Amino acid sequence: MQAAERVLVTGAGGFIGHHLVTYLVRTGHWVRGVDIKRPEYQPTSAQQFEVLDLRESDNCHKAMRGMDEVYALAANMGGIGFIETHKAEIVRDNTLINLQTIEAARLNGVKRFLFTSSACVYPAYRQKTPDVAPLREEDAYPADAEDGYGWEKLYMERVCEHYRSDYGLETRVVRFHNIYGPFGTYDGGREKSPAAICRKVAMAADVDTIEVWGDGRQTRSYCYIDDCVEGIHRLMRTEYREPLNLGTDRLVSINDLVDIVARIAGKAIRKQYDLTKPQGVRGRNSDNTKLRQVMGWEPATPLEQGLAITYDWISNELRKQGRLTAREDPAAINP
Repeated sequence: MQAAERVLVTGAGGFIGHHLVTYLVRTGHWVRGVDIKRPEYQPTSAQQFEVLDLRESDNCHKAMRGMDEVYALAANMGGIGFIETHKAEIVRDNTLINLQTIEAARLNGVKRFLFTSSACVYPAYRQKTPDVAPLREEDAYPADAEDGYGWEKLYMERVCEHYRSDYGLETRVVRFHNIYGPFGTYDGGREKSPAAICRKVAMAADVDTIEVWGDGRQTRSYCYIDDCVEGIHRLMRTEYREPLNLGTDRLVSINDLVDIVARIAGKAIRKQYDLTKPQGVRGRNSDNTKLRQVMGWEPATPLEQGLAITYDWISNELRKQGRLTAREDPAAINP
């Protein structure tokens, strides 16, 4: 299947959407980006960018005009601290966005529609220990998704299935496992663990202490943004119609993550644990068996390499803002 002539990316002002736009333009697509805001850290590469609130049906139809394919990334979301404390807001906003976006795609003759789901759809009863078994796509049922955010994602996966079977709209569903990288939120309450830890380590002096949410033994796998957007594009080009994991299968603890970032920064960091803060499930990992079968490919960026790029970007942003001093930042003495 050849590159589509006209592609819509919703959520193009956000972290993954912004990177996806750049990738799609580079691979020969004409891209319209849509979001409630423009990208925060870098201008968009989209040939056309429109600021639209997709909670409004008319805006969804406006966004869809003349589009061949849609990558639906628009969502109200954040890290575990945000999704555990804003459940009603997330469910309301994302359900409105998702249903009105796919209906507008159908009515406007879109050929393919990719929905970005999440590993938060997987049941809590399969994620109770740090040494969790990797999660297979079929493990989503019997359902016990992350309250709020996970349930609206799982519901929209079913909507995609029904729109395909009843209306003939070719849908694709990808389940993200902890995507990270530069040009993403790193403070303010919506950041995810790699960005938060990079920020804390950057702002700490050598032999300093940073706060870690939980006991640090909870585990996750992490996928670098360049692998993520390549995987999304590859999935859209396949004929595979079921939900598919997109992540790495390297399981690391939050303690491991802190230690890796500390080594990148060249700092000896101590950890102070706050057991009152949101922690999410005890363990979560991606089973990539189907990913390899479907696409003959899987994410390849080593965690240390991706975190080094992410840490450098976040520390440079903090430096530009004057939030690092000589105490925390050796480059302030020896630039």
